[in-house]
Amino acid sequence: MKIFKTLCCVFCCFISLNATYSQRAKIIEKEKFDYDWTFYFGDNKNASDVNFDDSGWRKLDLPHDWSIEGRVDAKNPMGNDGGYFPSGIAWYRKTFELPSNYNGEKLSLYFEGVYMNAEVFINGVSLGIRPYGYSSFYYDITPHIKIGQKNVVAVKVDNSQQKNCRWYSGSGIYRHVWLLTTEPVHINPWGIAITTPEADKNNATVKIATVLKNETSSDHTLTLRTKILDKGKLTATQDEKITLSANSEKEIVQTIKVNNPKLWSPESPNLYKASVTVLIDKNEVDQQTINFGIRTIAYNATEGFLLNGKEVKINGGCVHHDNGSLGAAAYDRAEYRKAELLKAAGFNAVRTAHNPPSEAFLDACDKIGLLVMDEAFDGWRESKNKYDYAMYFDDWWQKDLSALVFRDRNHPSIVFWSIGNEIIERKKPEAIETATKLAGLVRKLDPSRPVTSAMTTWDKDWEMFDPLFAVHDIGGYNYQMHHAVADHKRVPSRVIVQTESYPRDAFSNLKAVNDNKYIIGDFVWTAMDYLGESGIGRHYYKGETEGEHYERDIFPWHGAYCGDIDLTGWRKPISHYRDLLYNEDKKLYMAVKEPNGYYGEIKETLWSVWPTWESWNWPGHEGKNIEVEVYSRYSSVRLYVNGKLWKELPTTVNEQFKATFEIPYTAGEIKAVGVQNGKELETKSLKTAGKPAKIELNADRKNLAANGQDLSYVEILIKDENGNIDPNAANELEFKIEGAGVIAAVDNGNLQDQDSYIGTKRKAWKGRAMVIVKSTRKKGKIKLIVTSAGLEKAAVEILSK
Repeated sequence: MKIFKTLCCVFCCFISLNATYSQRAKIIEKEKFDYDWTFYFGDNKNASDVNFDDSGWRKLDLPHDWSIEGRVDAKNPMGNDGGYFPSGIAWYRKTFELPSNYNGEKLSLYFEGVYMNAEVFINGVSLGIRPYGYSSFYYDITPHIKIGQKNVVAVKVDNSQQKNCRWYSGSGIYRHVWLLTTEPVHINPWGIAITTPEADKNNATVKIATVLKNETSSDHTLTLRTKILDKGKLTATQDEKITLSANSEKEIVQTIKVNNPKLWSPESPNLYKASVTVLIDKNEVDQQTINFGIRTIAYNATEGFLLNGKEVKINGGCVHHDNGSLGAAAYDRAEYRKAELLKAAGFNAVRTAHNPPSEAFLDACDKIGLLVMDEAFDGWRESKNKYDYAMYFDDWWQKDLSALVFRDRNHPSIVFWSIGNEIIERKKPEAIETATKLAGLVRKLDPSRPVTSAMTTWDKDWEMFDPLFAVHDIGGYNYQMHHAVADHKRVPSRVIVQTESYPRDAFSNLKAVNDNKYIIGDFVWTAMDYLGESGIGRHYYKGETEGEHYERDIFPWHGAYCGDIDLTGWRKPISHYRDLLYNEDKKLYMAVKEPNGYYGEIKETLWSVWPTWESWNWPGHEGKNIEVEVYSRYSSVRLYVNGKLWKELPTTVNEQFKATFEIPYTAGEIKAVGVQNGKELETKSLKTAGKPAKIELNADRKNLAANGQDLSYVEILIKDENGNIDPNAANELEFKIEGAGVIAAVDNGNLQDQDSYIGTKRKAWKGRAMVIVKSTRKKGKIKLIVTSAGLEKAAVEILSK
């Protein structure tokens, strides 16, 4: 048995489930069930049979997304919405054994996410089909397990009906799978709810509701012991004696006081642990440990959004669930890095558009301090695509919405629940009825957070949505901030958040938030580039396919370029501008606007910004004017060209913290200097790079866990002999890996590049590329070697331990 590290929610014992189980402690175990599956792309009516021969199938570990392994092709049925990736039907199988002396505890399989129509079989028996590919779900497998014999889990995944999503969904068991073991008397899965109805710097009230279940034929007297821990130190404890009747379920509510609490906020994301233990005759029979934060939220039209009693202006970004070149595969490290990138870009909030995110992503938001709008659905009863969730809504919305709230309600980062996005039936009375039901269920399960959904219209019918907005606690506006002032006069109590906005409107949105308390913030579309919704946010050149992404196919575009951050994690200039607008400690940034006509006459789209680059390499443009943009929180900035002062321009709020210098291009160096009270305080510069000469590798992590799932993101830069990045380099790169690692994916941020994301070659784009290295389950060194014709090769070593 191989035991790995303890994880967040419960006592976890990571074991290889091809081995037999050791004697179990009388405590719930949450065991990772990701390893040693077999996989077959295609359908086989016999694949669920226990004795089916899968020896010829591919062996792999989870999480897994088979769509990202294929090439983009204009003929693939996912089409522009799904990024032109392959879909289809596939099967997964896994064999495990239980020893003959197994104690007979209850067993459940927990799937964090399978896209989509996942039918799970245990020993040939179908446990059911879960249509919604973003929901987490459990199955009790106890009645079907064979003690001392081979047991087989088989999962059929059907993503063949296309189109069913407006963005890249991925295909397969793309999130973790767990095996849960409990005693017959136990805490329900998702059975603990923690709220902090009162909290300030002196005192806090922590309310913990625990659902206990007795699945025996006898009554049991037990003790429910709850401990609150601060970084391992006992802060408070409470015992409750309970009699639990045979075959019954009961909720126990404990209220615990905490003195001098450390409050959770984006600036100080302090976390506590609640350790909840069930004891019978002083013996522990179950235990769950939950991370939580102590904080309060409030909102109104006169004070805005209040966290711990202080106003917070929301600088948010929308994100889809994919991890770029990894596809939908939700490796913990990929999910955590996504949150890190958002935080580093100055965001304090994220909207999980338009579906439940992974648990790992929410854990990351808790730990690093990001506010979350947790969203359930893209639409309701009326479809946006032929085979989307509207097919299942009436039968499944209660189960899926309940799963979202039960699973996620203990995350302090979550401050809004969103029940939908731009629903098609919004002009019909039925929409109010549906919203009332959805919002009512959310409030029943978790009354501690406000409910919203994202509304929009592309015509003049806006006031007619007042009754629909009234069903929500907060009004979500997609691209409709221009209605806010008039709406406030008409409905003074409405609290507004812009749930989607155009990237180019960053300053006007900030001004609206600053000038009006009832507008609590903005979520830009989007914080990061993503796969699917192909071509949104692109600029293009005269002669190329005209128009918006929703008007026609724009292959080979297979992703969205509207993000502040690209697929490799590189921050575009718009990201630095937005960061500087919302965060006054960010002072200075410089980039260069691409000259119109340099590559062709530039055409913009609704979600685009003018192509602007960290580049002073414009060969052939010598002597012609070029615009240099400087974003600044200083009163003015000076621009120096090859050491000589060109001009000083103001960069106050009146100039939207921006200066544009028009100068004739000449190779060399440009330097922007922030000036306050006549003093030069900060400098940013760009230099003309010479001919590409070498490769630089920068691994974001040099030490990995040998668990087969840990990742290191290796940035590749093409530089001249003086160490300057060549922003025009497009060298063909080859990758080789040695030792205890594999190449999980390659990328360059270019959403028109048709090369596979799974491979050993990639062209640089704008002087950059990326390799994602994944650990195996073996310890040792990993060496990544990168070569390119005419360049010095480079290597980086990573340790897996």
